[in-house]
Amino acid sequence: MLTIANVEQAKAWDGSEGAHWTEHAERYENCGSRTWRQFLGSELVRVDDDIVDIGCGTGKQTRDLARIASAGTVLGVDLSAQMLDRARAVSAEEGLTNISFVQADAQVHPFDENSVDLAFSNFGAMFFNDPVAAFTNIGRAVRPAGRLALLAWRGLEHNEWLNVFRDSLAAGRQLPVPPVGAPSPFGLADQDHVRSVLGNAGFEDVGFQSIDEPIEFGTDFADAWEFIQGVGIVEGLTQDLDEPTKAEALEKLRTAVAEHETEDGVLMDTSVWLITARRH
Repeated sequence: MLTIANVEQAKAWDGSEGAHWTEHAERYENCGSRTWRQFLGSELVRVDDDIVDIGCGTGKQTRDLARIASAGTVLGVDLSAQMLDRARAVSAEEGLTNISFVQADAQVHPFDENSVDLAFSNFGAMFFNDPVAAFTNIGRAVRPAGRLALLAWRGLEHNEWLNVFRDSLAAGRQLPVPPVGAPSPFGLADQDHVRSVLGNAGFEDVGFQSIDEPIEFGTDFADAWEFIQGVGIVEGLTQDLDEPTKAEALEKLRTAVAEHETEDGVLMDTSVWLITARRH
């Protein structure tokens, strides 16, 4: 039986949000490809690692990890049944035999103790409603002296792309910024908070490396705009607006997107933490 602690996140990711990601999986995977290449270049993954991928989504990163850890195994965990269906199908098509997936809430899932060398998450660990409990639970799966590696957004002030969306769609509203540690894109943005959470969860040697690479929304303006209109942040920031106000806000966003068209695609700056730690 599936046990869920993050009820709101499960509702979104096993619902409309997950459906959009599944339908546009290759597009979403390409958005962060530059940041992902930087992670792969860090050589944090070893050929014989057993790995758990928290919030694996449609499995692009999980598959890449499985190819590197060719003498190990990779378990992908996610809340979304439909995203996992795609992850399994593509993994099978690619002939990967050292990979498996399970629908689960990592905060409470009964992982096998001391079963992995590396617990990893690609933007999937910022939304825990009780991060200490979540990382304590994940930590039980990590072998003594095993590693943790997380990719997570830095603060709003470091991420142009989020400011472009928020400023364009504010429509005269003062949009709140989630407080430090709240389940949100910025749940792991504050270094002191992360050190406290991970320390209380049984990890040490917590480190931070900034990765500053652009996000790509499309090959050109028309391509990007078709995609952007359906992403979750646009839906969320416009759902309470009346139709005239919504149309005006979307036009403002449309103009901003056009201004970011380059020869290499529609690009906006991002900044991400690569957070690393070691289990006690």
